[in-house]
Amino acid sequence: MTGSRTIVYTDGACSGNPGPGGWAWVVQGGNFACGAETHTTNQRMEIQAALEAVRSLSDPIEVVSDSTYVVNCFKQFWYKGWLANGWKNSQKKPVANRDLWEPLIELAVARRVAFRWVKGHGTDPMNQLVDRLAVEAGKAGAPRSGLMSSLNLRLR
Repeated sequence: MTGSRTIVYTDGACSGNPGPGGWAWVVQGGNFACGAETHTTNQRMEIQAALEAVRSLSDPIEVVSDSTYVVNCFKQFWYKGWLANGWKNSQKKPVANRDLWEPLIELAVARRVAFRWVKGHGTDPMNQLVDRLAVEAGKAGAPRSGLMSSLNLRLR
């Protein structure tokens, strides 16, 4: 917890795009969860990770993601245009992944969830950890959750 918000790191991964994928979220020194889909895309897993984190954690929350797709939806208010245009994007095409966006937007807006971007595959140890968990979940094809201390993974 930093300040008055719980900081949660999220990530999605996919082997092939589409292909088998995984998602994960972690609160440093706290809980984590990850899961998998047999046929998905990286973008779907990025959204799923944020959605699962928001569903699982109490307010107030700050989601930290390396996905500009997820972060910009909220920081640049893309969702307002989607809602005003009947779930059409700026090219007047249906918004991809609407089935995941709808519940995430509803929860995030109602609960005033904050979003922050972090460079993927960079130097942030929590982003590296959540990336490893998402990749592992995609390979294992099975959900996992618990306390971060049970992971036996070092932050680098």
